[in-house]
Order: sequence, then structure tokens, then C-alpha cells
Amino acid sequence: MRTIAVLNAKGGCGKTTLATNLAAALAWEGYDVALGDLDPQQSSADWGAQRPEEYPAITHINSADGPIRASKGTDFLILDSPAGIHGPELSQLTRRAQTVLVPVLPSFIDMRAAHRFLSHLFSLKPVATGDAKVGLVANRVKPHTIIYRELRGFLDDYKAPIVGHLRDSMNYVRAFESGLSVSDLPAYQAQQDWDEWSRVLGWIHSRKSRGKA
Repeated sequence: MRTIAVLNAKGGCGKTTLATNLAAALAWEGYDVALGDLDPQQSSADWGAQRPEEYPAITHINSADGPIRASKGTDFLILDSPAGIHGPELSQLTRRAQTVLVPVLPSFIDMRAAHRFLSHLFSLKPVATGDAKVGLVANRVKPHTIIYRELRGFLDDYKAPIVGHLRDSMNYVRAFESGLSVSDLPAYQAQQDWDEWSRVLGWIHSRKSRGKA
């Protein structure tokens, strides 16, 4: 089973959006996917409760019900982490995951917070030794803006790859309200989002994204 943790100590940076959309995209590819909600706000769990049965199934596991454990036969376990994660909880998640995704928003406040978080993240043993591979995701971006160029320059300073750029789109908001993802939307509405996600998925499926065997 492959475990992917979506991490960032900063709240509101899109961890739940990234986690739910990744889970749905992998489910559409035919994988058995579990989505673990570690956030007390339980946004991923609420999303899962709204997900229509006619779309690819995702197993939803809520930490409020006990430890997050995926059943035998699960291909991917996606962990949606809480804001403010640090200390032993953060260390435990990096030890558990083979892959870590970090969404970062194009704002100076978010970039400053991300700098502190990433500096700590890269110092943790599982990341420093390559047991957990980190990928950065520029989230809610508007191309051709000054702040987007600032974000790209900021992310380029880190040794982890930028594995995707996801646009600032109402598709994510509207889909989330119904327990859906952009992968569940029709092509005429979400083709651009599909194209952006293809890059993220390409990295997820590559050997470069995998730490522990």
C-alpha cells in the first residue's frame, strides 16, 4: 500500500482540496483508494459523506473514529493532515508516508509560513534520508501575475520538485460542495483542470515520488 501525506502547517492552503482531488483522480484510474481525515474539522470526511454512489468509490476513514488504518488490498492511502501540525505528530506522519505533497498558495503570508514549515520538514530524518519524497504544489494560481512569479521563484529555491500548478478555479469549490472532484466533472467544464492534474499524477506514478519500498 502506498501512503501519501498532504502536509502544511498553514491553514487554508488547500490541503483538503488536494487530498480529495488526488483520491478521486486515482480512483478514476481504477485504484482502490482510502482517504484518511486527520483534521478535527473533518472536511474530508464531510466531503466523503456527500460523494454520490455513481462515481468511483473511495473508502473514507475518520480519525475521530480511531486510528487511521486502511484495509488489506488498498492501493493508495491519502492522509489529509490538520493545520498547525508539528512535533511528534509531523514526525510520525513523515515516517509513515512514502510521499509527501505540500500545497503552497501565491501570497507572501503563505510563502513565509511555508518557508518555516519546509525548513523543518526537510530536517526530519525520513525526508533527509529520502525515505519520504516531497513534492511541492503551487495551488490556486493565476498565471501571468507578479505574485505567481514570486511563488515560482520561492519554490525553485527548494530541492524538492514542483510537481504541479493548479489554477484558481471555481470548479474546485462547486465540485467539493457535492462530494465531487474536478476529475468527476465533464471535459467541457474541467479539461484544463484535468490537464493540470495529469502532471501531478505523472509524478505520483514515477519512481522519483517514492521513498520507502
